[in-house]
Amino acid sequence: MAFIRSLIFFLIEITWIPFYAVMVLFCFPFKPHTRYFFIKGLAHSLMWLLRIVCNVRMEVRGAENIPKEPCIILCKHQSAWETFALQTVFPDQVYVLKRELLWLPFFGWGLALQSPIAINRSKGKDAMRQLLKQGKQRLDDGFCVVVFPEGTRMPFGQRGKYKIGGAMLAASSGAPVSPVAHNAGKVWGRNAFMKYPGTVVMSIGEPIDPAGLKPEEINRRVEAWIEAEVQRIG
Repeated sequence: MAFIRSLIFFLIEITWIPFYAVMVLFCFPFKPHTRYFFIKGLAHSLMWLLRIVCNVRMEVRGAENIPKEPCIILCKHQSAWETFALQTVFPDQVYVLKRELLWLPFFGWGLALQSPIAINRSKGKDAMRQLLKQGKQRLDDGFCVVVFPEGTRMPFGQRGKYKIGGAMLAASSGAPVSPVAHNAGKVWGRNAFMKYPGTVVMSIGEPIDPAGLKPEEINRRVEAWIEAEVQRIG
């Protein structure tokens, strides 16, 4: 049954995303927040589709911890689920991502209209300077900045090395950090076709004020909280 549900989701997804991406191209002349209003409809529709077709539901814990001002969201990365789910929970946001994603037909076009921080990972220090400069600009423009500190999707139960870019942005900008843990990998694994019925728990920790903290300490606190919370929610 899970296979049939997953197949139906896949067939609708590959039809719906190109259609939606073409439609949102008409948002190009609008201001960034107006574009985002229309673009995030894709995330809401796919989360609805997951719930109706695959019986994958979401429980949000700690929503009261979401900062009132633009923040830096440092989130566990396990599947494609969180890239959609975050948009249905947090205020307007942009993603730090590898620039190659913008080259994808349809999906990449929509991403480009969201004003992402698209970096060339091979550039090292130049990529970090770009993250800090554009990250501050996006925060000043009223967007949250989403960073997956592990850099790539990790199977459930595993952790990657937490990179320091998001913590450096927090330290240099003064924006609060919102740590996010979840267990999406249990129902929708890394690069997996199968989606298994279940409830994904998204847990949002208390914001971390970067004032007086070095990036290394911010990163350490984020990693400690996220990994402990992933274990707690199972």
